[in-house]
Amino acid sequence: MSDPIKDSNSLRTPLCDLLGCRYPIIQTAMGWVAGADLVVGTTNAGGFGFLAGATIAADQIEAEILKIKRLTDDRPFGLNFHMFQPNAQQLLDLAVKYRLRAVSYGRGPDKKVIGRLRDAGIVCMPTVGALKHAQKAIEMGANVITVQGGEGGGHTGSVPTTVLLPQVVDAVDVPVVAAGGFYDGRGLLAALAFGAQGIAMGTRFLMTSDSKVPDVTLERYVKTKDAEKIAISYLVDGMPQRMIPNEYLSMLEKASPMKRLRIAIDLALKWKAETGMTTGQAMSIFMKALKEDSSSVAQTVMAANAPMLLQKSMVEGNPADGVMSAGQVAALIGRLDSCETVISGIVRQALERRNALNQLNQFNQMAAA
Repeated sequence: MSDPIKDSNSLRTPLCDLLGCRYPIIQTAMGWVAGADLVVGTTNAGGFGFLAGATIAADQIEAEILKIKRLTDDRPFGLNFHMFQPNAQQLLDLAVKYRLRAVSYGRGPDKKVIGRLRDAGIVCMPTVGALKHAQKAIEMGANVITVQGGEGGGHTGSVPTTVLLPQVVDAVDVPVVAAGGFYDGRGLLAALAFGAQGIAMGTRFLMTSDSKVPDVTLERYVKTKDAEKIAISYLVDGMPQRMIPNEYLSMLEKASPMKRLRIAIDLALKWKAETGMTTGQAMSIFMKALKEDSSSVAQTVMAANAPMLLQKSMVEGNPADGVMSAGQVAALIGRLDSCETVISGIVRQALERRNALNQLNQFNQMAAA
């Protein structure tokens, strides 16, 4: 694949060598969005893509992995999972079997699980939204940390990237990837200046022509022009989640607590049926979450709730009846380019901005002489 950016290797970081990608640009594993096609588009364009294993049916996940390997000439890519899904062990086995380059996850894997992955040469790369979570993840064995600031989409924290990122970079000794608020080359250069080794983006890749999200849903994203309205809500699952406003969220805002509970239970039962989870498995997952960390119980409930609402928008093409997770950068993206165009544009702009800074430095040196 030709690349007009002659000196793009000057943006290469140790993260690129660790992940086996050309550019320090990572596509995150968005549920129902990051399927094989999006990972292929990202990987072939020189980035590093994560397959969203948490929302792919157990009988389809291996075929998706093989499809990516075939369409990328076996270039490295990653797999996302969480330990509270019924087929978590299957995904771990597949990651090891196919020697995938990396896995991403939230809280959940213990030292034994992470140790098995590390022993297989797999990079363990959790996403965190707080310094204490980064430190805990490293203690458990993670060797790369993705730090998402509050600007990011989906479940997110309240600390902005510009505060959280340098805090984590200064406190840990593993490569840090910056997420939350990134969509162009200026952001990549800024992240590198903060000390990160790359950027991770979800919304930017969701809003591409390689995304298989239905057109009617993508149209909603493109038409969103006010970043302030892409706000955080606690109504879906009790946890902070940044989304594009729509009819469903408006209904939840007006609904009584009892109605919201009935909706949550109904969605949880549908998710249980769709995943083939038995009642015993559901109770086991709930009790495990309660035992490990009482604060993660809400996250466990989310695993049976939010995916059904995302599915309505991202798969069924009914954005008014589901939720649309989005980072605030969605308001800055006006068209759906290919992953190749997006990534090459980010690299080109990062080089242009770096060169402009170098020229400014040279000017100041000349002026001082």
